Amino acid sequence: MVHSIYSNKDIFLRELISNASDALDKLRIASMVDKDLDVDASDLHIELVVDAQARTLTVRDNGIGMSRDEVVQLIGTIAKSGTAELLRKLRESNDGGAPQELIGQFGVGFYATFMVADKVVLLTRRAGESTGTRWESAGEGTYEIEQADDAPQGTTVTLHLKPADPEDHLYDYTAEWKIREIVKRYSDFISWPIRMTVERPGEPGEDGSPGEPTREVQTLNSMKALWARSRDEVDEAEYHEFYKHVSHDWTDPLEVIHMRAEGTFEYEALLFIPAHAPFDLFAREGKRGVQLYVKRVFIMDDCEALTPNYLRFIKGVVDAHDLSLNISREILQQDRQIQAVRRRLVRKVLSTLKEMREKQPERYRTFWAEFGKALKEGLVEDVDNRETLLDLISAASTHDAEQLTTLRGYVERMKDGQSDIYYLTGETRSAVENSPHLEAFRAKGYEVLLLTDPVDEVWVEQVGEFDGKPLRSIAKGQIDLETEDEKKAAETELQERQKEFEPLLTWLGERLAEDIKEARLSTRLTTSPACVVGDAQDLTPNLERIYRAMGHELPPSKRILELNPTHPLVGGLRKAHEQGGDEEALGRTAELLYGMALLAEGGELKDPARFARLLAEQLSAAV
Repeated sequence: MVHSIYSNKDIFLRELISNASDALDKLRIASMVDKDLDVDASDLHIELVVDAQARTLTVRDNGIGMSRDEVVQLIGTIAKSGTAELLRKLRESNDGGAPQELIGQFGVGFYATFMVADKVVLLTRRAGESTGTRWESAGEGTYEIEQADDAPQGTTVTLHLKPADPEDHLYDYTAEWKIREIVKRYSDFISWPIRMTVERPGEPGEDGSPGEPTREVQTLNSMKALWARSRDEVDEAEYHEFYKHVSHDWTDPLEVIHMRAEGTFEYEALLFIPAHAPFDLFAREGKRGVQLYVKRVFIMDDCEALTPNYLRFIKGVVDAHDLSLNISREILQQDRQIQAVRRRLVRKVLSTLKEMREKQPERYRTFWAEFGKALKEGLVEDVDNRETLLDLISAASTHDAEQLTTLRGYVERMKDGQSDIYYLTGETRSAVENSPHLEAFRAKGYEVLLLTDPVDEVWVEQVGEFDGKPLRSIAKGQIDLETEDEKKAAETELQERQKEFEPLLTWLGERLAEDIKEARLSTRLTTSPACVVGDAQDLTPNLERIYRAMGHELPPSKRILELNPTHPLVGGLRKAHEQGGDEEALGRTAELLYGMALLAEGGELKDPARFARLLAEQLSAAV
């Protein structure tokens, strides 16, 4: 039964210590409520005793203890019911979790001991009673129980460990280092001291002979749960030390978030925003999530249920006062409590980042440089917090070559009559800054966002707008930047030029039919001879590259070749075509024109060798 519930044998000691801690909590409360209860609560603690020769491990507490009826109810019922009955209850519960009445009961966690022990003996006496109870079982569905007159107050659990495996030293539960490791990992922040008597070598004699060993009592746990203290009681050095402990980072965190939730569901959280991105931030198998505790008992590392993927860089601890766990406390049920905590944590992290951006812009720039790419994933994943995330976006733009801008800042600088937020995507900033698509926008003073992260290709399409202003790619569709007066003049000029260039445009559409949808005159070019643009619903070339790199098969796509009618190369090509120039020479020039347009936007040539050969031939003819 226990092997079907628990995945790690070390869990047994966590369960016993957790039970002991609960017993100490109950005694403290009982002594405050019942003034007539005759108990000594001056030195409440948990004691671990190891006997390596006898292969026993004992966990003892001086807490509330149990009566005979409680022993039968909490432990004996499970023993008598047997494996089949308990597993039947597990199957009937939701998602394989434990029925609510089994969660947190002493007996369930207690039975984890049979993963490591052949026999378990329990000695207990309830506070206020004069006699105790002795319970013993080999974990085979039966047990022995009898009265124990000499039982001390509290509960003592003695495990007769299974024979040692000489080939597996990692699970020697009589080794001091192993006991320390488990306590440090799972029970370090239990509020009661966990003590163990350890033996140390004595001072050698004058003749070099070994001295008598000494025995000393040591407290194994720190009991310093920083998250349970108010922020005024913790200094920055303590926060930084704890961050390094939970994150395995060697640098101080960028920001500390200490929060407490009270009411129907209570928990404390101590979260950290690192100063540097981990090496596996974008690795598919990278770990994410914060540590989860319940009443200071460690439950799991990397609890993904508590933070969304786009906040995977957040480190820290969440300690819930009460949480629906499954029977092993190892897997969370996806219930309303978990979802409520997750929503609050996300809102707190985002509000902290927003405050940082407003009050500490330099620090926020550091954050954005390290984690901006990950945060932008939330625009796709987290619709509920999309508006907040949009306010946190920083992006390069043509407004300032050095500083990034916010979307809010862009909107505030929009020209009179401008209705769209213009952007251009690409692989690198230098590629998009030198794109011919920007020429008309620079000439007319329109700001353009320069987006170069792979996720930018996705979120701009899904978000669609900001503050009521549509997000529009300047590399797709027709671009209209003219005033009404300019439009009238441009329409007349365009109609005239359209007649002049119609034969050339038709010929180019036929000659380059394998690569382009059509050829047309451009209104977005001022200095470049040509550019390629997509229809409004087309994928951008960069997004196509991303999909193909991810293994997606995409059908071949064709774009539109736009020509600058004022450029000498385009004008010369028109005249040569009108005069019936050499078809092959004109064809080479058309291919070169299209290839240059692709290269100018950072695109890839279908046949680079052919392009180089055509260019060499053209240059040779001109010499």
